[in-house]
Amino acid sequence: MDAVTAPSQAFRQNSATTAQSKSAINADFETFLVMLTAQMKNQDPLNPVDSQDFATQLATFSGVEQQVKTNDLLANLESQFASSNLGEMAGWVGMQARMAIPVQFSGTPVEIVPNPPVFADRVELVVWNAAGVEQSRTTIPANDTPVEWAGVGENGQALPSGEYSFGIVSYSNGEVIDEAVPEIFVEIGEVRSMDGQALVALKSGELYPADLVRGLR
Repeated sequence: MDAVTAPSQAFRQNSATTAQSKSAINADFETFLVMLTAQMKNQDPLNPVDSQDFATQLATFSGVEQQVKTNDLLANLESQFASSNLGEMAGWVGMQARMAIPVQFSGTPVEIVPNPPVFADRVELVVWNAAGVEQSRTTIPANDTPVEWAGVGENGQALPSGEYSFGIVSYSNGEVIDEAVPEIFVEIGEVRSMDGQALVALKSGELYPADLVRGLR
């Protein structure tokens, strides 16, 4: 399940790192400007700063200023690109997206696309609840034909509403040859832009990076 939730964590970490980086550059720029001004005001008139050193400082000042302007320009371009993507993604709203993520189960059967290796001779669908406790392990056809999970446990009783994650375990000659997170179909309720990244909000309320979408219908 960690592999499924990792994209959301990485997105939050990248957003925080970008914001901190921009803040640090702007702070350095302001600090440099204050220090250079103070140096010019307080230099010894009988022993002023060497002209070559002063030219070097001015060049450094210019470089820092250009870096700040470049970062601001890139941020604007990033924002415009994200807005453009949102316009293109507007048609996604109301469609079903194919994504390898957990599902918020509320009684409606979930369509799962297993996609096991072609040389697998036996495939199992494993289901875990939000606490990571296995709820069922079922043998399914060893091909990429979508299967429907009706929300029942090992004993055949209906499972309560909540978050569930899926895994596909593939075998060949009795040996495990692959373990993967299958894709499921979920409905998109909204598309958003946050910190320059396009996101999809599902009907069930979860928010995921748009690049996790592997198909639409």
